[in-house]
Order: sequence, then C-alpha cells, then structure tokens
Amino acid sequence: MATASNLRIDGDRLWDSIMEMAKIGPGVAGGNNRQTLTDEDAEGRALFRRWCEAEGLEMGVDRMGTMFARREGADPDALPVMVGSHLDTQPTGGKYDGVLGVLAGLEIVRTLNERKIETKHPIVVVNWTNEEGTRFAPAMLASGVFAGVHELDWAYDRRDANGKTFGDELARIGWKGEEPVGARKMKAMFELHIEQGPILEDEGIDIGVVTHGQGLKWLQVTLTGRESHTGSTPMPKRINAGLGMARITQLVDEIAWSHAPHAVGAVGHCDVHPNSRNIIPGKCVFTIDFRSPDKAVITDMAARLEEGAKRIAEEIGLKLEIEEVGAFDPVTFDEGCVKAIRDAAEKLGYSHRTIVSGAGHDACWINRVAPTAMVMCPCVDGLSHNEAEEIKKEWSTAGAEVLFHAVVETAGVVG
Repeated sequence: MATASNLRIDGDRLWDSIMEMAKIGPGVAGGNNRQTLTDEDAEGRALFRRWCEAEGLEMGVDRMGTMFARREGADPDALPVMVGSHLDTQPTGGKYDGVLGVLAGLEIVRTLNERKIETKHPIVVVNWTNEEGTRFAPAMLASGVFAGVHELDWAYDRRDANGKTFGDELARIGWKGEEPVGARKMKAMFELHIEQGPILEDEGIDIGVVTHGQGLKWLQVTLTGRESHTGSTPMPKRINAGLGMARITQLVDEIAWSHAPHAVGAVGHCDVHPNSRNIIPGKCVFTIDFRSPDKAVITDMAARLEEGAKRIAEEIGLKLEIEEVGAFDPVTFDEGCVKAIRDAAEKLGYSHRTIVSGAGHDACWINRVAPTAMVMCPCVDGLSHNEAEEIKKEWSTAGAEVLFHAVVETAGVVG
C-alpha cells in the first residue's frame, strides 16, 4: 500500500478543475458572478456533485443547502475530518476565492483514491452555502446556522434586494436538503483559502499558517433627509442625506486609522435615493465594515461611529437609524490543527509564516463547534473580491499539498 508521507497532489488537475468551475457564471471582466442560490450557483453545485460521485463519495445535503461529500474511513464510526470552503462568489468576484478550498478538498480525495490510500477517519469535502453574504446578508450564513449562531427560520427569512427569501430561493434551485443543520459531528475541519491580502506575496512566502481570524461588525446606516431641487433649493434650506453619508464615510476612515495598523474600516455598499443628478438625496442607506483581531477595538469603533453619526445627523437635520447586520468575535484557531499545518509546510519544504486572517471565513464559525484551522496561499497584489483576482498555479499547488498532509495526518493512514 502506498504511503502518504511524501505524497504530492496533482497541481495541474487541481488547476484544471478550478478553470472548469470558472466557466460557470462568468463575469464581465474575467472573473465570476456565481452568487448564492442563483441558477449559476445550482449549476456549479451540480458539477461539483458529478465530480464527487465519480470518486465514489456519498453526497449529503442539509436544510441550508450545504453539501457534504464523504469518503469512508476504515473506522466508519470515527468522527470525520472535514475540509472545504464555498463555491458562491461576489457579483464581481474572482475564480479562486472559496473555490480553491473546495476543489483542493476534492483533490485530496482524488489523490488518496488513485494511490489506494485508506484513512482511519472518514474525510468529508464541504461546500458551505452563502459564505459571501452578498445576496443574502450576513456572510457565512450556513456555517453560522451549523454552529448554532443563527436560527434556521431566521436564515430562511433573509431577503435579497428584490425581496426574495433565502428559503424560497434555496427550494427553487433544488438544493434544500432534508438533513438537520449541525447534525454532523467532526474530528476537525481545515480550510484552504487565498490570503486576500498582500503579505505573503510581498514577503515571498509560500504558505500562511492562520492562527487567528479578525472579528468584525457590520453596521447599516439609514439617513433620511428631504429630496429637493439641486438648483433652486438655497443651501440653508437643504437637508442633504448625501452630505451626511460623505461626512460619516470620513468619520469611519478616521476611526479606523486611530487603531492602526491592525484595525480597518470602510463604507461598502451604498444606495442613494432617488439617485438623480438634479435632486438632492433624500435618503441614503449604506453599510460600514469594522474589523480587528481585538474585540475591545471593534466595540470602541462601533461606539464612536454611533456617537459621531448622531452628531453629524443632528447638525444637518437628518433622521438617523443604525442597525447591526453582521458580527462575529475574533477567532483563535485550534493549536493542534495549526500545528498540523505548520508541520506539513516544514515537511514539504515550503516557506511559511504565521498570519491573521483579515476576512471572515466559514472556518471562523465552525471553530466554535470543532477544532479548526486554515491554510493560506498568496494572491497577486493581495487583490480579491474583484474579477482581476489572480493566483499562480504553483501557489495553489503548494497550498493544496500542505492541506493534504494536514488533513491526512489528522485522519490517520491505515497500514
């Protein structure tokens, strides 16, 4: 029987799979638009299922639509080792964010199958539903329900910009499973992801060993003023919601800089009403994203934002509403899983460094219910959530090989 001690995955096969998946839901500038619970999402899921079935995996689907592709172990009663990420994308997303982690998990199975290597623990490749949270907020929705952070009915009632609910759209595309969410127990979970930042590429490092994840808080701000003609309304008579949004945007930047270098903040999504060139905006709805590896810093940033936004609204005469639409605390990943990743990188001769994830990932929620850790590989210029997102094949290969050895070491090789 083959040994897994120095085994390498097929980097070309992994790359080809990524490129094949990228053909589904192509973007307008070389990336992907495969938003969750769209027809394109359903098509991507179907392709992943066919690939899994070709490898003899048993596919399970829970009530949130999360896909679990299981390779049996020598001990079917042993808790499985899970590995995966997500296949959904941003509306102007890249080809690698999330997809790399799911298909690297599949590549682990393909490598084990062709080498006829048996593990003690089963291995389950996971595609978590709605990690991105673009169409249905918040992000990491399915893994959040799995970890007990959100209620199932609450998740089903999340609505997109057109008023369609998550539950209805999940049923429409045919991926609403019967399996109770969170019923599966696991020995551990590993997730491979592109860094989505510039550190690894700038320093010429092959592998990021993720020890912590930043916490975040998403706030949705609604400013209501009065629509009026831009030409005939005197300046003292204006109640300009757009002006309020501009001043709060500046405030967000100032607050984030005050906690540099480890905190960040920005205004992301925004809607201006009525969005006409000759009408003073009467209403602005926009989101604020604050992140830090320190929970106290996040709390401080949110409190200062609320205080400052209230002052700005009062000065202009605007009505202000602030709603928290997403949040999670900073994450410390499991020491044993982190060690498995670091040991794998060292064994394979890849350069590596400790890194803190600046983005939210499904692993952040699953860490609440099972030992979890993440592997990261570089991405060009640190660019992500953009159709120009790019990685090199050797980076995906290195990340997948480290993932392979960490997963297989945790699952245990028989013989």
